Amino acid sequence: MSSLSSLDRRLYLDVNNFARHSGFAHTFMKEYALYGGVVLLAVLVLISYFRARKMQNPKVSVDRVLWVAAGTLIALGLNQPLSHLVGRIRPYNAITGVEVLVSKANDFTFPSDHATVAGAVIMGLLLADAPMGLIAAVLGLFLAFARVYVGAHYPGDVIGGLVFGALVVTVLWPIGVAIISRITNLIARSPLKFLIFGKSKGPVGRLRKPL
Repeated sequence: MSSLSSLDRRLYLDVNNFARHSGFAHTFMKEYALYGGVVLLAVLVLISYFRARKMQNPKVSVDRVLWVAAGTLIALGLNQPLSHLVGRIRPYNAITGVEVLVSKANDFTFPSDHATVAGAVIMGLLLADAPMGLIAAVLGLFLAFARVYVGAHYPGDVIGGLVFGALVVTVLWPIGVAIISRITNLIARSPLKFLIFGKSKGPVGRLRKPL
């Protein structure tokens, strides 16, 4: 375990040294690490939702995309007690003299909240809307790197967050989609059915259950 911690620390310092010598990118990386990356991932989920309403079976497609959003929020919520349980302190509180581009937080660092969101959205969209999932993978992995670049996390923190977010969305997928399907079944039979079927007239015959 000590060897892994040592490797994590060394990789963090390597990225931090790179950040120290790439000042031209500081403003962009700071904004992306704080808000930009998460906002772009949220936009991808929204785009996927509108795409889902145009699919051959919009009901099932919308159910899956809605689970991506809900599953991401659940993963983030579960990550809070997990990080307190692990209790790993921030790298800038453990290592002196490092470059830190964001305001220092007093919470724990493993797993990373931002990376948990990224992992959940990446895996969720890969399952629900593969083209959007591939774009999310690029944006999400870059967000994970940005969190290390700005000095807020060790590489192990963001890897842990990516894995945890992906696991939550995947493991809870069957029950999550099933619960959402019950809700959207009601919406599909109401005046709000356009939220699922867009401008189409709605379902023909019985509503199909999610796979």
